[in-house]
Amino acid sequence: MEIEKILLKQKDFFKTHQTKSLSFRKMYLEKLRDLIITNENVLFEAINKDFGKSGFDTFSTEISFILNDIDYYLKNLKALAKPKKVRTNLVNQPGSSKIYTEPLGCVLVIGAWNYPYQLSLSPVIAAMAAGNCCILKPSEIAENTMNAMTFIINENFPSEYLYVYEGGIEETTVLLQLKFDKIFFTGSTKVGKIVYKAAAEHLTPVTLELGGKSPAIVTKNANLEIAAKRIVWGKFLNAGQTCVAPDYLLVEETIQEQFLEMLRKYIKEFKYEPGSEQYTRIINQRNFQRLIHLIDKEKIYSGGNFDEEELYIEPTILHHIDWNSEIMQEEIFGPLLPVISFQSYNAALNNVSELEKPLAAYLFTNNSEEKETFTRKLSFGGGCINDTVMHLSNDNLPFGGVGGSGIGNYHGKYGFEAFSHQKAILEKATWGEPNIKYPPYSEKKLNWIKKLL
Repeated sequence: MEIEKILLKQKDFFKTHQTKSLSFRKMYLEKLRDLIITNENVLFEAINKDFGKSGFDTFSTEISFILNDIDYYLKNLKALAKPKKVRTNLVNQPGSSKIYTEPLGCVLVIGAWNYPYQLSLSPVIAAMAAGNCCILKPSEIAENTMNAMTFIINENFPSEYLYVYEGGIEETTVLLQLKFDKIFFTGSTKVGKIVYKAAAEHLTPVTLELGGKSPAIVTKNANLEIAAKRIVWGKFLNAGQTCVAPDYLLVEETIQEQFLEMLRKYIKEFKYEPGSEQYTRIINQRNFQRLIHLIDKEKIYSGGNFDEEELYIEPTILHHIDWNSEIMQEEIFGPLLPVISFQSYNAALNNVSELEKPLAAYLFTNNSEEKETFTRKLSFGGGCINDTVMHLSNDNLPFGGVGGSGIGNYHGKYGFEAFSHQKAILEKATWGEPNIKYPPYSEKKLNWIKKLL
């Protein structure tokens, strides 16, 4: 089996300890950066074939993230890898304590199709920075981008260090039967459970970046123009095929009509229309049909048109939605925005908290009490107050889910830690040791132990 042989080669190579060298890590991070810059047009053309995605969107939502990740690790790698001295407690004096970070070994990264470059290569970069060998399995759904990454990496990196493995469900199933030292998966909750179960057979640690129904809440105390502008951008970016896109909108009843009109205005202003350079198509026929089925024609406020041949769905706002509506039963992952009105802010938060914990949540308000209640009362992976999606762009913040929206996190130092083991070392002096812990025991020793411990 080809992939099993490659994994064995990676395990042998990891045992040489070459990947632990900071100069080795930096050399290959720089090489990957140069290859991405050199092959930018190849990457642009591939994703345009898959999504009809513009160069602007591809750079701003994918390539820039990857290049920033590489720059972050090149600048901070020495500090991240440096052993950290911590306080030594009284009972271990005289002595010193340090935490060493060491790479986990040979890791598997399973990427997602919706941002195929960013969600495949960002975790790979973190794994490289932490000193691991890595096999990347991109999503076969975005076939052209998968082929582009395979070409760039497999032609330029030794397979015993970094390798892209192409294929679909059958190939992924084979991968999951192998023993890795870490599995990093981005995708649906359904598939995440399969990955988690397979990893458990080998006691392999996992990071699961999943999804969920991420709410955006707008109160009467918000700057409505800014809220509408940022929600439209965050929702319809990549035609809504974004794991942290606002999945549904909660709007205070007194401002609902005014706010809906603002949303419609910005959809038009941003030229989010089928065939536009600013807008992308749905990835495949299966997802297209799933989304069309969710459109209740009687509840369309704006949009609702689609082109099955071109796989385009117009940005669509649905109103008069309630919590029992079909569209509220699953993550949408497309350009449909259901709107639910509320009278009581606290009641709305209670309704959200009854659902599975989402990957993201957004609040628009200038009221400090509403901000504090939102942060304290709702559990979610991460989010923004008075913006959407942009928390991903700060590499000082961890990105990841909670509960059904994921396990673990990454970005910046958190990505380095996700692919590292924190090894604790206590070094004791060989002089001045009391005999209090050694037999024979006595009442006097017990009294001293109680004081010390």
